[in-house]
Amino acid sequence: MNSKFQHFIALSVIAGISWVLVQNPLTETFVQGLNNRPDSTAAVSRLYAEIQAKAPDYEFPPQDARIDSVWKTVPGYNGLKVDLEASYKIMKKTGKFDSKKLIYNQVRPKKHLKDLPPAPIYRANTEKPAVSLLINVAWGNEYLQDMLSVLKKNDVKATFFLEGRWAKKYPELAKMINDGGHEIGNHSYSHPDMKRISASRAEEEIKKTSEIIKAVTGVTCRWFAPPSGSFKDETVKIASANKMGTIMWSVDTIDWQKPSPEVLTERVLSKLHPGAFILMHPTESSANSLDKLIKSIKAKNLHLMTVSQSLSEDRIMH
Repeated sequence: MNSKFQHFIALSVIAGISWVLVQNPLTETFVQGLNNRPDSTAAVSRLYAEIQAKAPDYEFPPQDARIDSVWKTVPGYNGLKVDLEASYKIMKKTGKFDSKKLIYNQVRPKKHLKDLPPAPIYRANTEKPAVSLLINVAWGNEYLQDMLSVLKKNDVKATFFLEGRWAKKYPELAKMINDGGHEIGNHSYSHPDMKRISASRAEEEIKKTSEIIKAVTGVTCRWFAPPSGSFKDETVKIASANKMGTIMWSVDTIDWQKPSPEVLTERVLSKLHPGAFILMHPTESSANSLDKLIKSIKAKNLHLMTVSQSLSEDRIMH
């Protein structure tokens, strides 16, 4: 048998064996197993492509701050964008898509509160599951420490708007509020009707109060709450010129009417909404209702935070 014929026979045998191996179902299963391994090139490409294709279903565009015809100032809210690389890095361990393992980046809006003309703020962005307690303090200290104790027990930070005259008379209580980690705002000096006083008087009321609060607590006020919610456009502009936004409310406890805790709690919960600003005072009604009210708000998966935190564009991630 010459060498050429032997070579031909050898090639034929190799080709036959190769054909048998390729057609063998066990071989096909083995190849598929390689492709399905989380670290195989095919699986990598397939998983990444799946994350990329499904990502838009889990993303949210940012919302610009704006002036609404009814609610006036509406703060912006960050959007969400899926981080493809980070999400893939988490999922590649199993090689399977899992929406719970998606990693996000927050996307800031183009227009912010600072870009808007001065206008009152009644609530936070209603897409944000946040609620703020606005506690206006101008008189009455009997129930203040009780409320501070309840807030501390429930790990809740509120925003206290202090009258300048009160802060000057009770500096230790003002410091106690600040030391508790709560936010402090400006509530005028002598509690006048801001809608009826002159521009110069309004300027004095606001400026004097900020100076006293700064001297007593070291805090620079960011927010102004007009007494009794009475104001005019000029008031808002004066507050803005003093680097403060004007804060109103969207839910009122009406605690000055001395409602029972049951009535006050039901009044608030019936009007509660994401982004709510809840107005109260250091009264017996609010003090006796506060613990149950806080627990009820938390049970609705709403986060209690300061006004500044609620108005922040930062998205709350569950």
